[in-house]
Amino acid sequence: MNQKIESFVIIGVTCEGKKFRPSDWADRLCGIMSAFGSDHRMRYSPYVRPGCTLKGDKTVLVDRRLYEVEPLAYKFLINFANDNDLQMEPLEQL
Repeated sequence: MNQKIESFVIIGVTCEGKKFRPSDWADRLCGIMSAFGSDHRMRYSPYVRPGCTLKGDKTVLVDRRLYEVEPLAYKFLINFANDNDLQMEPLEQL
């Protein structure tokens, strides 16, 4: 398999244009990639962060460096977007 590894954004809108539910999906998805820091607080991964578009749609930003650290997590996020028919766009650089 010759897959190009790149940074991308998952947008909380289906390919048919419907808003993805539940409304906190991005926080939940980023939460499973988070960890506790030395200050005993939960921190989002530097490679997977929630965000939003200018239209207010929830997003998840995925840094390509995640693939180097944990390729299965990178593939999981791609599969999540594909399984839920969510829009994805490549990012130049995070």
